[in-house]
Amino acid sequence: MQCDRPPHFSKQQVTPSELARVCRQNEAATLSACDLQGMDMSGLAMAGWRFEKCNLTGASFNGANLENAVFQGCRAPGSGFLSAMLTEARIEGGDFSNCDFRGALFGEVKLSGCKMIGADFSELCGNGFEIEECLMGLSLMPKLSFRKTTLRGVDFAEADLRSCDFREAVFENCSLRDANLADCRFQGADLRGADLGGVTLGDAKRFKGAVISKGQAADLLSQLGLSVY
Repeated sequence: MQCDRPPHFSKQQVTPSELARVCRQNEAATLSACDLQGMDMSGLAMAGWRFEKCNLTGASFNGANLENAVFQGCRAPGSGFLSAMLTEARIEGGDFSNCDFRGALFGEVKLSGCKMIGADFSELCGNGFEIEECLMGLSLMPKLSFRKTTLRGVDFAEADLRSCDFREAVFENCSLRDANLADCRFQGADLRGADLGGVTLGDAKRFKGAVISKGQAADLLSQLGLSVY
């Protein structure tokens, strides 16, 4: 008996009706190098779908079920994921700058090697996502929990990180330069691998209970005219 292969669209402009048909059949499709620019996919059931090097600029996935979905090398600036279900989804590479993830359901989500400048992660539902080698500058990420996570190569420069929980987190080759760190918790965090540029001695109390390097301590004390040897 010949088994049906999952739907695969390649290098074409897929129509909304085609996507809706696949969703009704409850099949997980793969889209490779397809043009979905500006397309409205709100509310579609796309669990397990793969988007590979697709143009998703300005597309809407608002309220869509994207559980276990994979976005690989896609261009998606300005796309909307409001209240979307992204549990165990993966975003690998690509440009997701200025995307709107407000109210999305995150759980075991992995972001790696992607550009998320200016993205809005406010009011996320759920916790637990991994970020590695990502540009998160100017992003809005208030009240998120990174407790006991290891952050590798993440640039949070000028990001809004108000009230985030970084307790026992480890920073490796990261940047917190000029980020908004008001009311963040860093107890037990290892900040030796983080660029703390822009932090003043008066702000240092935010890092109470964290581990910093001698070089970082020297930078802070230099504001009082002191030197550390």
